[in-house]
Amino acid sequence: MRFVLVHGAFGGAHVWERVIPGLQAAGHTVEAIDLPGSGEDRTPVAEVTLRRYAERVCEALAAGPPAVLVGHSMGGMAITQAAALRPDLPTGLIYVAAFLPAEGESLIDLTHRPEAGEDQVQANLVVQGDPPVATLTPEGARLATCQLATDEQAAWAEERRGGQPVVPFTQPFTLEGADRDAFAALPRAYVIARQDRAIWPELQRFMATRAGCDPVREIDTDHSVWLTAPDELVAALVDVAPALAARREAETAQ
Repeated sequence: MRFVLVHGAFGGAHVWERVIPGLQAAGHTVEAIDLPGSGEDRTPVAEVTLRRYAERVCEALAAGPPAVLVGHSMGGMAITQAAALRPDLPTGLIYVAAFLPAEGESLIDLTHRPEAGEDQVQANLVVQGDPPVATLTPEGARLATCQLATDEQAAWAEERRGGQPVVPFTQPFTLEGADRDAFAALPRAYVIARQDRAIWPELQRFMATRAGCDPVREIDTDHSVWLTAPDELVAALVDVAPALAARREAETAQ
């Protein structure tokens, strides 16, 4: 089975370094990508949009055989929009402590829902520039995203944390021009982080239920699941992916 892994805000393909070996050891093919303007990608900030994120994901999917698409945090917005653009490409979607929008919702809209609780990312953002770029201080990042990390893990993440263009936060997920039935038929799963301070667990459960995610798994860790609980995350992905692939195969055979 092929996995395409999509990082969240302030991140890059590197965040999956602790997850990839476990998936490969389980016999899977894995690709982690940099979204535009993140990691090693040098797309200018002014050109970074949710649509560009989705197009980059679609490019990665189209470059190989059918894949399970995994999105963490903001990456959930990217994989949802990508799946709307090309519902023929993924075999299923797995959201890992991720934003999962309904039509017309932006990431910012989701952070304003009553289930969002005390979102520590929004509370600690520093936004500067035009077009605006958000950053987190080391203290804010530790509080918001990886409070359960060891000092070594937190230092590793801090060395690699980048700025985040703000515009994609504000842009709504859209199904305009999409094959709505094909998009709706895509199987979805969710991995909840029980001690998440960036996307409150209650919001994760709300989004997973609303979108009909099945299976849903929970891991007792913080927002940076790939950092603080990589083995548990691998086990969850290996567990739920075959169910999504089987459902996808059954639906396409009808």
